Amino acid sequence: MIETILHPRITENKDWATVLFVLSFAIIAITKSVFENRFGDFANLIFSNKYTKVYRDSSHLKSGFTVALFFVQVISLAFFIQISLSYFGSASKTDWLLYIQIFTFLVFFILSKYLIEKIIATSFNIEEFMEQFNLQKVTYRTYIGLIILPLNIILFYYDSFSRNIPLVIIAIIIVINILTYLISIKNYQNLIFGKLFYFILYLCALEIAPYYFMYYWFTKGSA
Repeated sequence: MIETILHPRITENKDWATVLFVLSFAIIAITKSVFENRFGDFANLIFSNKYTKVYRDSSHLKSGFTVALFFVQVISLAFFIQISLSYFGSASKTDWLLYIQIFTFLVFFILSKYLIEKIIATSFNIEEFMEQFNLQKVTYRTYIGLIILPLNIILFYYDSFSRNIPLVIIAIIIVINILTYLISIKNYQNLIFGKLFYFILYLCALEIAPYYFMYYWFTKGSA
């Protein structure tokens, strides 16, 4: 008589991710219908600078359009970070508790960084420039978040991908961010040269140092 041993089949729970992906596309669809013309200009950002010229006023930083897509951006970036960590064997991409931690950290990091920038800008009397500079950064960062959202879906549900793919995406994101800074500096060069010392101080303290310490923390933690 042959004894049969049954092993329980362990399945990973991906329902929470499906809900977030559906929610993200629902927010995008609603935003597109409410801000149809603006969304059209935003979608063509990679081909035209019309959006950054039309919506360059700092009041747009707190508009419903920006806030809604900011939420989608954080969802997308949090997914990408977790998926990248899983590809390098440092985490599970289906761990919803880890996702909440990453999502919370991103929100806290971005908002706290914005508040510190606000305080410094007010102290140095460069508040209007900093609001416009932040708006341009948020615009391109949101655009990146929306572009990688469908890539996140593919990478999340399929496992047979090379670990080099996240590295390529990270490299592209870094290049786009560098180009964003160069474009911003070009657009606001008159203001920057007028406040050159404060801009260099801002760049070193709030744009380079936080990401350096994050990189150091991650590499030190994984060593």
